[in-house]
Amino acid sequence: MNEIQLEIPGVKVFTPDVLGDERGFFFESFRSSWLPDLDFVQDNHSRSAKGTLRGLHYQLEHPQGKLVRVISGCVYDVAVDIRRSSPHFGNWIARVLSADNREIFWVPPGFAHGFLVLSDEAEFVYKCTDYYAPGDEYGVRWDDPDLAISWPDELLPPTLSTKDQQAPQLKDARVYD
Repeated sequence: MNEIQLEIPGVKVFTPDVLGDERGFFFESFRSSWLPDLDFVQDNHSRSAKGTLRGLHYQLEHPQGKLVRVISGCVYDVAVDIRRSSPHFGNWIARVLSADNREIFWVPPGFAHGFLVLSDEAEFVYKCTDYYAPGDEYGVRWDDPDLAISWPDELLPPTLSTKDQQAPQLKDARVYD
């Protein structure tokens, strides 16, 4: 396993050691020693069509760290630092995650998270450090001009949920202190 620290402290990518032959492949997709101070309590799995953008989502009372990966297809995955006290507040990191590159992206609590599906469809799985809490759902607009996220142009405008269409800009959103 290779661990890569990214530009914002705490955000990481893990690239697994893949063992393969003519029969297929094997790799460890999670080991508690990668993030030893964390307990994961929930696993989620979604499938989305090309051009679907889910996010940028977060919870405030029940902050979730997310360990994310793609098991089918390809996505453009984004984490935005929304901790006002952070020197990186409003900065974002993006990764292309795919079934082919097998990258595993760690998005710590205190970040908004979202992804845009680049392939015909994608299946996305992630482990969470806290449970989904209805009523504690927040979001930031995917196209907030202050964030200026470089989404892949060829898929814009994306397909959005009603909730994501109505998300506020970061300057108007409730965020972490």
